[in-house]
Amino acid sequence: MMWRRAAVAVALAVAGSRKVDAQAKPNAARKADVAGLRATIALLARESRGKLGVGVELLETRERVVVGAHHHPMQSVFKLPIAMAVLDRIDRGTLRIDDTIDIPKSMYVTPGQHSPIRDKFPNGARLPLREILRLNTSESDGTACDVLLKLLGGPAEATAYFRRIGVTEMVAATNELEIGRDRRAQYRSWATPAGALSLLRVVHERRALSDSSQALLMRFITETPTGLKRIRGELPAGTVVAHKTGSSGRVDGVAAATNDIGIITLPNGQHLAVAVFLTDSRRDDAARERIIARVARAAWETWVPATRD
Repeated sequence: MMWRRAAVAVALAVAGSRKVDAQAKPNAARKADVAGLRATIALLARESRGKLGVGVELLETRERVVVGAHHHPMQSVFKLPIAMAVLDRIDRGTLRIDDTIDIPKSMYVTPGQHSPIRDKFPNGARLPLREILRLNTSESDGTACDVLLKLLGGPAEATAYFRRIGVTEMVAATNELEIGRDRRAQYRSWATPAGALSLLRVVHERRALSDSSQALLMRFITETPTGLKRIRGELPAGTVVAHKTGSSGRVDGVAAATNDIGIITLPNGQHLAVAVFLTDSRRDDAARERIIARVARAAWETWVPATRD
């Protein structure tokens, strides 16, 4: 009988170790409910009264859900890859981050567009490139974006950079001033949800920029005060989100672009890329932002099902 008691003891010990391991990695063997996520996105698309495009990817495993391949107007989302293109020039030595740049009043975006530079310096400005990058990327300043585009040589050069880093479904074709003067111009600078995911993967894998430029970029998009009710809106307090928004405002009750793309850090240290584009929606501002927040929350719960706050 001694051997039976020994066998039972060993079995209990093995079971106990398996239980501890399962508790340490509660979701290790669990398959994400991507069908449920797709169903939620479909419901939100019907509620959006516009064209909803979504891309979600768990970057460490490449599990992904992409809904829609529409060419969505990026609005300020394109300020993220434009900043990366300028940082690449800095890394290559053709620009210096402490260069001082003259910004004439003639470069200012229209009064209806967001520009702290224009508002603070109504007669023109002279600012370090580092500060222009921050204003473009963190504050979403339209004038700062146009200054960066001019340094690059224009939108076509920005798009050429996108291609060099492997982002194909994204085009910069206009600057901010053109968008402010002609509402139709914003549709020429576009991205698909899959294109945005490609960009976010480049950012996450740190393969486009030097360590110092990468750190500066991540600080700008993590500390940004914009879009707090979008991807961040329904996530648990304290969740780290590095993101870039894009917004058009409304004309005749239609919002051409309400966007947010970013990388969410999950509790287990993995990273979830989320890109949400809502185009030509007739919902009000709060409703459009809430749709983005609900997409992000649904994506979070797909890969972190036990999290409740």
